[in-house]
Order: sequence, then structure tokens, then C-alpha cells
Amino acid sequence: MMLSSLPARFFSTSAVKESTKVAVLGAAGGIGQPLSLLLKSSPLVDHLSLYDVVNTPGVAADLSHIPSKAKVTGHVGAENLGEALKGAKVVVIPAGVPRKPGMTRDDLFRVNAGIVKGLAEAAAEHCPDAHLLVISNPVNSTVPIVAEVLKKAGVYSPKRLFGVTTLDVLRARTFVAGKKDVDPTTLKVPVIGGHAGTTILPLLSQNSAGVTFSDEERDQLTHRIQFGGDEVVQAKAGTGSATLSMAQAGAEFTEALLAALNGSDGIVECAFVESPLTDAPFFASPIKLGREGVEEILELGQITPFEQKLLDELVPVLVKSAQAGVDFVNSSE
Repeated sequence: MMLSSLPARFFSTSAVKESTKVAVLGAAGGIGQPLSLLLKSSPLVDHLSLYDVVNTPGVAADLSHIPSKAKVTGHVGAENLGEALKGAKVVVIPAGVPRKPGMTRDDLFRVNAGIVKGLAEAAAEHCPDAHLLVISNPVNSTVPIVAEVLKKAGVYSPKRLFGVTTLDVLRARTFVAGKKDVDPTTLKVPVIGGHAGTTILPLLSQNSAGVTFSDEERDQLTHRIQFGGDEVVQAKAGTGSATLSMAQAGAEFTEALLAALNGSDGIVECAFVESPLTDAPFFASPIKLGREGVEEILELGQITPFEQKLLDELVPVLVKSAQAGVDFVNSSE
């Protein structure tokens, strides 16, 4: 089963039969605004519900002037979060603070964990059957936070919770294509593991173009894909992190999921989900999407000794990160 390489707007939408509300939590932020712009243009979205603590009405008004199928509503402040979520089929969560120069994802955890926990509690109350797509970093811990909140509320389903790691896949495709002069729009490169530094493991040996790499090229590409976010943080020189590329990644995964929920078959994407593949409770790998969300977690296939070594090293880190998320929820009760 090959990874999908096109946004869902290129898939058949003939199976769409019901109104689809998508809520974006953190819609006025650096990721939220371009993400909302991309989703406004999606033929799979009927109602785009935008929420943030500030500025959402302006963002909603701006987007509402774009002629597309999706109705746009803006909701600002905690007192309106329930209305933003009510009836949502998919909830995308880019809310939180961006990473700044010198800031690790552990630093981000201390800031963003409480934000994500509160949003998960609201989703559990107002749209318990929605599919939740977590972008807020550090994903290795925020996804377990959301899972723990949903479990305590009695509404958790592993088929409906995703950590969006699509940006790692986009970087892998872009960087490999640039190095080997192949078409990045058709190239497929699975990326497994987590969504932070050395927990990100691109399976370069499984690239769809069949290109090969010297050890030096392999090492350089692996490191660049793992730490691609640092390139953007440094280039923006204190003004932000990867927002535009993350918005593209978030929109692509959201559209792929919506297409699968509406009956399109054969859609495979990488995502950070509850997984039996390793000792880590959550793990990113290629998954087949279906009408209920996660339809099948695919096997990793043949990997090289180099990739196996990195996999063995990253799993304990993911276990620790997941436990940090669980401990945060339990300690804040």
C-alpha cells in the first residue's frame, strides 16, 4: 500500500453525502490562519468553524469573502468554545505558542500542555465523536495528553485521534527530490517514529523513486529531515517557526481524512496514532484511513540496519514522552 501523494481535493468526492463541519482551534495564529485559508478552499468542508482567544471574528470575516462551498463562523473566547465545537466532524488543533530560537520541544511542552488539555476537555464535552487532529507541539506528548483526557471522559477511540506528522513527510519528499532530481509531487517517502528531532525516522530506503544514497547522503538527509524545523526557526530569526509549511501539511492530512470518512478508498498517510508496532503507545507510521478514521496500521516493511538502529533508539524516547503527557493530566486534576 503506497502513501498518498495528492491532496484530497484531487480524490473523488462523489461519496460525500452529509454536511461536514471542521473546527480549527487556534485559527488566528501563525499556523491557524493559512491552515484555515487552505481548508476554506476544500470541496470537502461545508462549515469551517474558527476558534481562538483573540482576533477570530476578523479572520472569519476575511475568509468569508472567498467564494467557496464552506460557510465560515468565528468564535472568540473560552465562553464560545462549545459553540465552535458543537457538531464538528473533524477538529484540527494548531493552538499554542510557536517554538523560538533556543527553545526545545520540552520547553514547548510546559507551555502548550495546559492549552491542549483544556481544548481536549471541551471537545470531549461538545463533540465526543469528532476526529481530533493534533498539531500543537510537542506532538509526542500532546497526543497522549488528549488521549488521557478523552479516556477520563469515557469517549476515547484510538481510531479518531491523530498526531499530524505530515510536515515530516513533506520535508522528506522535498529534500530527497532536491538531492536526487526527482519530482517531489509524486515521490513518496514514509516517515515513522515521532515528531521531534531524532524521534523522526525517514525510511529513505523505501522511497518510491527507487533512488539510492551514499552513507554520507543518507546521514545528511536524515538529519535535515529530523531538524528541518530548526532551519525555519533560525531563518525567521526570532519571528516565528514553521507556519506556512505546517499549514500545508495540516490541510493535506485533513483533506485526506475527510475524503476517507466520505468513502474514498485506498488513502494511506503517515500519522502519530495509538499503535501496536513498537513498545511506544503512540507511534507514527503509514496508516490506511477509512470511514471510521484509522482503518489499518500498516507494517513497516523491510528496513535497513541503519534505520533499525535509529528505531531502537527512538522508541524509549517516545515511551518517556507519552508518560510525561499522561502524568501531566493526572497531576493537574
